[in-house]
Amino acid sequence: QLKLVESGGGLVQPGGSLRLSCAASGFTLAYYAVGWFRQAPGKEREGVSCISKTDGITYYADSVKGRFTVSRDNANNTVYLQMNNLKPEDTAVYYCAVDYVHFADPLEVLPGTGYWGQGTQVTVAS
Repeated sequence: QLKLVESGGGLVQPGGSLRLSCAASGFTLAYYAVGWFRQAPGKEREGVSCISKTDGITYYADSVKGRFTVSRDNANNTVYLQMNNLKPEDTAVYYCAVDYVHFADPLEVLPGTGYWGQGTQVTVAS
């Protein structure tokens, strides 16, 4: 059974850091590009970052560029999202996904496509 599980979310103060994990089971994550997305209450889902499947090319939304870093750990079948200098506007449920169809923007996903995890809550507040 294909499964993605996100973890590492929590409550952090502004300026703090968290590292999210996206662990795969039932398939080899290294064979897929992996995207990170988030959805805040009352807002549409937005793309945060993605990493390619072969050459490790990364892509970031402008809102997180310079603060977030996506990386792979193929030995552990996991992709990470290191989030530094967190801001209250980063508060959201964060999801990872694979095998989704995207438009010209690799973070713009065709709805209803891909395999998604259940999400992990990130709350940035003092």
